Amino acid sequence: ALDENSLLKNADQAMYQAKKTGRGRFNYFTKHMQVLAQKRQLLLGDLHIALKQNQFQMYYQPIVDLKSGDVNKAEALIRWNHPSLGLISPNDFISLAEESGLIVEIGDWVFKEATNQAKEWKEQYSADFKISINKSPVQFKKTNNLDTWMEYLTKIALSGENIVIEITESLLVENDHHVVQKLLKFRDEGIEVAIDDFGTGYSSLTYLKEFPISKLKIDYSFIRDILVDSNDQAITKAIIALGKSLDLKVIAEGVENERQLDFIVAEGCDEAQGFYFARPMPELKFLEYLRNYKTARH
Repeated sequence: ALDENSLLKNADQAMYQAKKTGRGRFNYFTKHMQVLAQKRQLLLGDLHIALKQNQFQMYYQPIVDLKSGDVNKAEALIRWNHPSLGLISPNDFISLAEESGLIVEIGDWVFKEATNQAKEWKEQYSADFKISINKSPVQFKKTNNLDTWMEYLTKIALSGENIVIEITESLLVENDHHVVQKLLKFRDEGIEVAIDDFGTGYSSLTYLKEFPISKLKIDYSFIRDILVDSNDQAITKAIIALGKSLDLKVIAEGVENERQLDFIVAEGCDEAQGFYFARPMPELKFLEYLRNYKTARH
């Protein structure tokens, strides 16, 4: 840098990168960081108008019951149809939405879209169809909109039993009283709560007995190398055994081939999702998938 303002700005970017990659470390500033920061800033500006301009779209990925073979569940996944950059994955914009606070408004939109879809597929396909909705820790802590959500379910005449809320381990470790109350509210409404990316966060498992949790989702990073990495095999087996002992359903994410599927089935995993079954797809394609899947099975 050639002046103090630029120097401080560059140092701040290096600090941000150090925090992002685990804290307790240092990073040097590079030109690449500057380019990324500029891209993030431009993307953030576009994100502020994305919802108003109807640029978001919901995709759905089937979740297969490994015992019956039925598909009565799906995970709702948001996509951003950027006018010039094309389809943007949530991995590239959710962190921006969280930092800016936009995640609250976006999260409310996702909830309404997903619950409307659940009601439609419940009527058209299966009465017990469930849709899983991801809820960001930031969104969970910053809002008291649960009553509004429950009112919306009543408005569209949809039971809470058709909804699963997915949260991360980090939300539970802090043992926040308000978080507990919200989780209990979900339980009272018949809404199941699943821990997403289980096994990648914190080692303390006391929260599993203290919070109303129904499901554990094994992170795809363990499933990806399960056939060649003995550690991933051991962790996957342990999570499935833990789920069974606590009477929790266990879902494996990221199943991409038959050998991975055979492994988790042999261990007694309850449900699975991944490219082996189907990629995430828009509403109409998903409904077509459901109908074809049901026809093929009968």
